[in-house]
Amino acid sequence: MMLYVPQPAASQLVPRPWVSVGVKDDDPTFSIGAKAVGLGVELGTGPGGATGVDVLKFVNLPVVSPYVGLGLYSEDKGVAYSGGVQVDASDNLFVGVGYNPVRGVNGQVGLRF
Repeated sequence: MMLYVPQPAASQLVPRPWVSVGVKDDDPTFSIGAKAVGLGVELGTGPGGATGVDVLKFVNLPVVSPYVGLGLYSEDKGVAYSGGVQVDASDNLFVGVGYNPVRGVNGQVGLRF
């Protein structure tokens, strides 16, 4: 009897990087991130010099990938949650929108290799 263990598709193994620009309390926020095999990491800055890292879990659907995550931030911001969605805009480009209480609402643009 043969066991079937699903393997990630080759396209899921290649990291998909993105950049993000947002706003929180009228201050600009920035981040960079990447995802592969349904997991992601995002390094971001917020108002007052707060910096942190978020670990994200994606639900990979055919065109849209919603995500949730938890992060840890400096400047006494502590633990932050995040959530959003990324959508394939073309074969090599995806866009997204997300929210993080430290970095506010943000827009994302990324590459798919």
